[in-house]
Amino acid sequence: MEIHPKFKLNGESYSSQELKDVAYSLVKEGDPFEISIGDFLLDWLNSSKSLTVFTSGSTGQPKEIELQKKQMVNSALATGSFFNLNSGDSALLCLPSNFIAGKMMLVRAMVLGLELDYIEPNSNPLSGILRTYDFAAMIPLQVQNGIEELNSLKKLIIGGAKVGKDLIIKLQNVNTIVYETYGMTETITHIAAKKLNHNSGKVEDYFKVLPNISIAKDERDCLVITAPKISDNKVITNDLVELVSEKEFKWLGRHDTIINSGGIKLVPEQIELKLTGVIRNRFFVAGVPDATLEKKLVLVVEGEVNKSNVNSKMAALKSLSKFEIPKTIISVEKFMESDNGKVLRAMTLAASLAN
Repeated sequence: MEIHPKFKLNGESYSSQELKDVAYSLVKEGDPFEISIGDFLLDWLNSSKSLTVFTSGSTGQPKEIELQKKQMVNSALATGSFFNLNSGDSALLCLPSNFIAGKMMLVRAMVLGLELDYIEPNSNPLSGILRTYDFAAMIPLQVQNGIEELNSLKKLIIGGAKVGKDLIIKLQNVNTIVYETYGMTETITHIAAKKLNHNSGKVEDYFKVLPNISIAKDERDCLVITAPKISDNKVITNDLVELVSEKEFKWLGRHDTIINSGGIKLVPEQIELKLTGVIRNRFFVAGVPDATLEKKLVLVVEGEVNKSNVNSKMAALKSLSKFEIPKTIISVEKFMESDNGKVLRAMTLAASLAN
């Protein structure tokens, strides 16, 4: 694969062969996060037209997916167009490169000619950063922990998990232009984005798709993505959506997490949105087997919580219907997470019920 002449990695320019040498060195002598960078660069620079990546495993077991390098290039070009990235712009890689989000930061840099610096991924990667970057990608936890240093980034995309209402409120006070992205490994990261701040006081409630993307709904009201430049087949998702226009959609929740409770279909993500102002700890709602209701709605909270206080606040919340009020509150010391920081809901719930 060709490398843009303006591409730099940690301040240095490289030819393809020189970059291979750097990759070999990272694999042989680097820290674990550098080994994954080196491994990917070697895969990218070899003669094969495709490579294998793994899904995150947040909604099931991780699985292998083969991606065409040309399609990854097309994804990078679409990102550059949508976010107005230009050759010579600086970028920060602070995500693990063993997953698609980190890999695609490297691809974008090589394709678009970005000057990319990489650092070890952690929960607060902006701590100690002494320069300003034009572009970066992070998960919500990193943004939450680095909110005080966020102005060192001019433009930021957030992915990997839903951005909470509290964090969105904090983002209104930063200079950084911030977007929430929608996508998955099968779509080579994001295929849509919505701007979270600098919106004249309004927060966009819907995602806008990137160039060369078409969207529709199936009979379940789930999103169907047609993206011929990045996927040979239509991508049929389990994401419940409302189509705003041919190029815009509102994400409602996951079809596979719908809870049938006494004949009422409950969408956990919509309930969680309503509960955001009530509970400060991390939390989620789920359904557990019940002899009467089939599934009983429960609230799972990370850490200590005053259950009586939370119950009172939920009962007083006018936006919640009586069916959306959890019957039980389960306190869990620590949520289980995937390697890239996503909460593993099913495993966390199962472990809490087993105790």
